[in-house]
Amino acid sequence: MNVFFEESGSFKAGSVLSRQGDAFQVELPGGRRAKVRAKDVLIEFEKPAAGELMQQADAAAQEIDLDFLWECAPEEEFAFATLAKEYYGETFGAIERAALVLRMHGAPVYFRRKGRGQYQRAPQEQLQMALAGLERKRQQALVQAGLEDELKAGCLPESLANKALGLLTKPDKNTIEYKALEAAAAARGISMARLMLDCGGIPSARALHEARFLSEFFPHGTGFPPVTVGAVPDDLPEAEVEAFSIDDITTTEIDDAFSVEHLADGRVRIGVHIAAPALGIERGDAVDAIARGRLSTVYMPGDKITMLPDDVVEAFTLAEGGLRPALSLYVIVNRETQEIVASETRAERVFVKHNLRHNTLDELVTEESLAAGTGEYPHKADIAVLWPFAQALFEKRQQARAGYGLKREVQRNTDFNFYVEGEHITITPRRRGSPLDTIVAELAILANSSWGAFLHDHGVPGIYRSQRAFGAPTGPKRTRMQTSAAPHEGLGVAQYAWSTSPLRRYVDLVNQWQLLACVQHGVTAKLAAPFKPKDADLFAVVQGFDDTYTAYADHQRRMEYFWCLRWLRQEEKKQVVASVVKGDLVRLEEIPLLLHVPGLGVHARGTRLLMEVMSLDELTVEASVRLLHVLDAPQVTSGTDTAEADEAEEGEEELIDAADDSAESEAEARAEADSADADEGVGNEDETAGDADASPEQQMTEPGR
Repeated sequence: MNVFFEESGSFKAGSVLSRQGDAFQVELPGGRRAKVRAKDVLIEFEKPAAGELMQQADAAAQEIDLDFLWECAPEEEFAFATLAKEYYGETFGAIERAALVLRMHGAPVYFRRKGRGQYQRAPQEQLQMALAGLERKRQQALVQAGLEDELKAGCLPESLANKALGLLTKPDKNTIEYKALEAAAAARGISMARLMLDCGGIPSARALHEARFLSEFFPHGTGFPPVTVGAVPDDLPEAEVEAFSIDDITTTEIDDAFSVEHLADGRVRIGVHIAAPALGIERGDAVDAIARGRLSTVYMPGDKITMLPDDVVEAFTLAEGGLRPALSLYVIVNRETQEIVASETRAERVFVKHNLRHNTLDELVTEESLAAGTGEYPHKADIAVLWPFAQALFEKRQQARAGYGLKREVQRNTDFNFYVEGEHITITPRRRGSPLDTIVAELAILANSSWGAFLHDHGVPGIYRSQRAFGAPTGPKRTRMQTSAAPHEGLGVAQYAWSTSPLRRYVDLVNQWQLLACVQHGVTAKLAAPFKPKDADLFAVVQGFDDTYTAYADHQRRMEYFWCLRWLRQEEKKQVVASVVKGDLVRLEEIPLLLHVPGLGVHARGTRLLMEVMSLDELTVEASVRLLHVLDAPQVTSGTDTAEADEAEEGEEELIDAADDSAESEAEARAEADSADADEGVGNEDETAGDADASPEQQMTEPGR
């Protein structure tokens, strides 16, 4: 005897070996034996054999007309044998009954299973709705298949023309467009992004990189809602100085300017003037909500996304030719000793006479020209005063670093500027550590350190950057942001609070609110400051800024790496000269690009190599090069030379947080980068790094991070 039975939701047939009570011992056609309960057995039959029954029943089931079967079925619940009798008449056997079960079980739209062998036909209204749904799915499947075929053939379907970037950034994976793209890419053995690029769905790899960043951090676009710029207080005093700024030619958010007044007894009053948007922005207003949502200006080659609306920037930037609201730090300096005799912080209006630019002055203002007093340029006398003062500040910081067990900062010689016009890239070298760089850096560090102490002395919380050794004094240094004053050993200062870029960083804007409270309210500043001690919202600002600023820096590094690859392709570089940094890591000489070269071999640091460019992939932002031959190797004369070179390169290999193109931040980065002892970037208290902005060389050690 054979039985047709249900097991785990499917139907099977087998030969009965034995029966004990309500259970059958059954052997299936494949040889497997199973114990089957009597209540699971639907049909008992002698012929045909179990395997043949299943084959014939499957074939017969496909011939059954479901619509006619549904018409034959009663409205109430029924046993399958009852419907078999109605459908087949009196002459039906095991094959027909099994076929009927298989057909009904495989058509849940028409028949609902109510128990072992029991079914009920679906109500007519529900059946029609279900059939309509199935038809829609069938039509969608046809459309999806058509899209997939076009994509496989390398053609862009018309319906995907305006959806390509959306499908690659934050897609709805349930759409037929996404499913077709996914299937076509899998069939061709490439990524969906590569397929879209090949089909012309995205104009370039650059567009995809930018779209991915914008979809994550600016999902509603980069535009600003209409806002009203706050009025600056009418009683703000007017400073009796003429200030000037020093920035790159592309800088529009001019945060800082400087002034020099000559006093009696060989003293000068040096002013560091910082744009004061905090005078027109209040905590919690519409502009503050925008700034807190963005937290920083985003920089990338050829473009930027500002933290503040253009109207606000124009109202507070230190543009030349007018009085501008500013928060000013004045220090009285003994010119003979370059010691600071006194200092004062004021909120005032400052007349900005000139906006000087590195692009036009760096060649004129050199150490040699300053020593000889040669050259003609605006504010020559003021720069001649600031230069020795900046040198003295630098030396004082080096002494403090020595007290922390650190060696002198390493001055790297070259930085690079990126200029993008359409899809064309120009990368030009720029000497770092120039007198103008040093002046801007040292005065910025002085202001941030002095104002950090100013907040601390008034008992007003601020946002500080600290860098301290953990464990042994010479152990790894960890950089973190916190709300209380602490040493920054890398910079060689007792405390360091970012305060000099309030148009570009939200942390600086918060600190400026706190500083203004100290200036305006004195000993009662703690009560008047927008953020009180242990304010939970201040901690939230710290955490949010740290995460966002790091993500912005990662995007900047990735785009700089991308543009370096574009430059190699654009200039049709087949061979490039590089120098060994460490191990298999090399740095190209013409552009700020660091590459790992597998199988490079052992070469001394600084060895110049001629490399062949094998492949460039702008989509994955990867390049492959191989060694052709060694050009020349450096002479290492002592172990001391090697140790000094190692220390210099440690700073260069760092990935430090970067987000703008100002000279101030570049120079701050140079000061901090050399203080770290590991190869990791900052971002939280568990990582080791330098601070502020890295050069493109540092930024692109690991562009994918």
